[in-house]
Amino acid sequence: MQVTISVVVIFLGMMGYFTVYAMTHREELFNNSYNGRQQILAAQNRRGEIYARNGEKLAETKVDSSGEEKRFYPYGNLFSHAIGYVDKGKMGIESQANYYLIQSSIPVASRAEMGAKGEKNPGDCVYTTFDADLQEAADRAMGIYKGAIIAMDPKTGEILAMVSKPDFDPNEIAAQWDKIVEDEESGTLVNRTTQGLYPPGSTFKIVTALEYIRENPETYSSYRFTCNGSIREGDSVINCYHGTKHGEVDLSRSFAKSCNTSFANIGLMLDREMFTDTLNTLLFNQELPLQCVYNQSSLQILKEDDNGEMMQNAIGQGRTQITPIHLAMITCAVANRGILMKPYMIQRVESAEGAKIKEFSPEEYGALMSQKEASLLKGYMEDVVMNGTGSKLSGLSYTAAGKTGSAEFNSKKEESHAWFTGFAPASDPQIVVTVIIEGAGSGGDYAVPMARRVFDAYLGEKDS
Repeated sequence: MQVTISVVVIFLGMMGYFTVYAMTHREELFNNSYNGRQQILAAQNRRGEIYARNGEKLAETKVDSSGEEKRFYPYGNLFSHAIGYVDKGKMGIESQANYYLIQSSIPVASRAEMGAKGEKNPGDCVYTTFDADLQEAADRAMGIYKGAIIAMDPKTGEILAMVSKPDFDPNEIAAQWDKIVEDEESGTLVNRTTQGLYPPGSTFKIVTALEYIRENPETYSSYRFTCNGSIREGDSVINCYHGTKHGEVDLSRSFAKSCNTSFANIGLMLDREMFTDTLNTLLFNQELPLQCVYNQSSLQILKEDDNGEMMQNAIGQGRTQITPIHLAMITCAVANRGILMKPYMIQRVESAEGAKIKEFSPEEYGALMSQKEASLLKGYMEDVVMNGTGSKLSGLSYTAAGKTGSAEFNSKKEESHAWFTGFAPASDPQIVVTVIIEGAGSGGDYAVPMARRVFDAYLGEKDS
């Protein structure tokens, strides 16, 4: 009898688990390629349209005279990675919002009318957070370079623009598929904003400065170091960019001038266990609150690391790897008093007749740092623009704050990725922009002007 009761309890428990799982993971289960429900709905409904935040159409399904359906992307390459495609699998919003796009929520009477005409029901429409004008500005700023630009609203988590180069025309994806796939070196299909892993270089000094402040809450402002252009620890040598000698620097000036030797010196002073805790707080080596496909950023601070490795870690080199979107999220937390809002790309879902089906609202993830810590970092980032490596963002109608980076990525010391991450206006941040340009060189020379063009477009600054 007891065995029977146990089996029944286990069976009921399993039923309850599977019921709850199916309810909480219905979109994931629906999008599984083995789920035949997709084919049934595709036969009944015409795939819904995708829009930018201000109503510009980004994707639609056209039907030719023979009744054949073709997915059409009016902006071509511009939203290639952000919106994606539906031929040869699914990518971007086409994949993320597939559950909604393939459904039709028009009234029963409208369905009957469509059925009488022998036509499919129009699918539900998805409105994204993307700003088409800002996307165009970011795309123009990137030009012919390889890399990524992502823009976010730090107060809401909305992703405003997402550019990855090289790109492709989703209208031609089926015809160009073999050529694109065979070209493994270019990585055209990789969305570099969410999947590209890069050494962060000096932008990582945001993290190192935060760790130093946490370990020295009463004395961080007393930090002093004399930079002679290089620092040696055993066989390891760290040089400042172009061998610049910064002289005596405090923490703020070390940050503004992006002094490698000072931050390498700081790296030697940090507690490894506490540094690991800070990395965990900032979401390294773990899942991010994202609904899209992404790669995890990584940095392991090991007990057996020698001092040379700690110096490399402190300046964002060595084993450190980060995605542009993760760096943008950390920057958003700095801009938003330490609070990270969950990034999202879909505003709402409507039926083809305009009835609201679902709305997505800003959602707080949590505090990555205290309000005081965020305020200190914000001040350091403002000084980067006013007195440091980000000076090409100074003298505008708005104020900006940020951090530049030049990240070595191979044995050729003269080659580096150009980074910038920052926000504007500095006093009341409305937009965060993160830029990486592969192999371009100095972040201050290449990434900052690109970020400025995105800031200008969003904040209404006219080209001078």
